[in-house]
Amino acid sequence: MRTHPTNSHHPTNPHHPRRPATTSATLLTTTAATLVTLVTLTTTASAASAPTPTTPTTPTKPTATSAIRPCPESALKITASAVTSQRPDVLRISANNRSVTPCVIDRIPTVTFGDLDGAAQPDPPAESAPYRLAPGATAYATVRTVTGEPSPSTRTVGFITVAADPAHQGRRFDAAALGAPNDIRVWSPTTTWWRPTAG
Repeated sequence: MRTHPTNSHHPTNPHHPRRPATTSATLLTTTAATLVTLVTLTTTASAASAPTPTTPTTPTKPTATSAIRPCPESALKITASAVTSQRPDVLRISANNRSVTPCVIDRIPTVTFGDLDGAAQPDPPAESAPYRLAPGATAYATVRTVTGEPSPSTRTVGFITVAADPAHQGRRFDAAALGAPNDIRVWSPTTTWWRPTAG
């Protein structure tokens, strides 16, 4: 086997370790890592600058009650009577849906007194809202024509008018038919909301 002679002009220096040689594999690895880094940075920048897609808003579906038509006045049967003959100032009223389809009335009955201004106030206080009446169903409410201690300014009227909706003309009930032959006393009148039972 042939041996290479030692070069006496360039002896190996033990105090200066030899640097590892740079190979083709090392260069390829470094270049590939650099390319991966550039691609990652480019992708991140593109994602950051891209606008966020807007999610379309789903339209609110109407509620079952809001989709039902208002009750025509002709489809309703309105009644009123005194709870007892001794208390003609406490009345029970009702609204019956005589049609074959559901409809809505206002949840607060509209009760007016003779030619006096205003109507019975809801008890408890509330704003108008729809009240659903199924076919053949009846809603009930209680009206108090006098609340609190009557004063000398308590008025009397010869009739009341009951409507299931403020837009309706309403049905008139004379005082005598309500058990009040001497007219109906009126002082801060109130009405309950419509309810499904008479009690």
